[in-house]
Amino acid sequence: MDIVIGFLLVCGLLFFTGGSIGILRFPDFYSRLHPAGKLDTMGLLLSLLAMAVYVMMDFSIASFLTGLKILLIVVIVFVTSPTATHAIVDAGVRAGLKPWTKEGGGGV
Repeated sequence: MDIVIGFLLVCGLLFFTGGSIGILRFPDFYSRLHPAGKLDTMGLLLSLLAMAVYVMMDFSIASFLTGLKILLIVVIVFVTSPTATHAIVDAGVRAGLKPWTKEGGGGV
């Protein structure tokens, strides 16, 4: 079971790393939100899933309830992350932030 937990944690860290690199490499505000929203959410899912499996290894009611709380956090993040990303994009559009183009760059 430790191998499964380790695998989930390593995969979660890979997604976090990919999201961090995407935020640094992408050229504008809108394209940076993609790795921030997608990869960080997936990294959190895998990391918290590993934590839930680790907590539920001893088969008690307390560990089951703790694992259930961790999975509830995952559900809340899956609901709020796309909503927050949409709100941030909407704020950028309302502020007049133009998307990056190859010819002229981007910005205000």
